[in-house]
Amino acid sequence: MIFFGENSLRRAVSSFLEHYHGERNHQGLENKLIQPADEVGQHAGKIECQERLGGLLKYYQRKAA
Repeated sequence: MIFFGENSLRRAVSSFLEHYHGERNHQGLENKLIQPADEVGQHAGKIECQERLGGLLKYYQRKAA
C-alpha cells in the first residue's frame, strides 16, 4: 500500500483494527470474534462478501433479512 500522509495511514490502521477486532476469527479464541456485532450468528439471510482496504481484507456475513 502507498500512503499519502499521516491521515491516510491512520485510516488504514483504523480500518485494519475494526477488521481484526470485529470481523476476523481468532484461532486462539476457538475461532470466535473478539467483539462480535449483533448480526453475528444469524441463520437466515443471504451470505455476502465485504471488503476492506481495497480488497486486501475480506470477510463474509449474512445480509439482514
